[in-house]
Amino acid sequence: MCKGLAALPHTCLERAKEIKSKLGILLQKPDSAIDLIIPYPEKPEKPAKVQKPSPEETQQWRNSLEKLLQNPYGLASFRNFLQSEFSEENIEFWIACEDYKKIKLPAKMAEKAKKIYEEFIQSEAPKEVNIDHFTKSVTMKNLVEPSVSTFDLAQKRIFILMEKDSLPRYVRSDIYQELIK
Repeated sequence: MCKGLAALPHTCLERAKEIKSKLGILLQKPDSAIDLIIPYPEKPEKPAKVQKPSPEETQQWRNSLEKLLQNPYGLASFRNFLQSEFSEENIEFWIACEDYKKIKLPAKMAEKAKKIYEEFIQSEAPKEVNIDHFTKSVTMKNLVEPSVSTFDLAQKRIFILMEKDSLPRYVRSDIYQELIK
């Protein structure tokens, strides 16, 4: 081991010079602004602010889950409500199905179908949705050759469940009541 400068063996001196040289390079000013750029992944652009709907528009949601889900503000509000009740798996499944339908490449479609199945459909899935055995088996058969309609039946069942169960609770919630004022 190296002790004191006078007693430094030749290899320790060389190592010290090498370290000093490397430190010197780090301390030099960059030659151009390009040297200052640190390669961090780009931050995604923030989505445009969604305008709050009028009370008249929000009144329409009372009787139409479809209109509620078509409105970005309504969808966000409904999702927040379901999260507050710890029951957001249905809306998350519905959104995942909508995103899935936009996929064009078969390989990506198969990959996304597998993720949706593992997250929402299979028994003991982390966010398992409540669908009947028939719907689950039809969906599993559809996974053999994924297509745009792979999750249609399951998505429809979840939509009906949200329409009959979640929407009435949402309409009675403080979140919705504030929107119609």
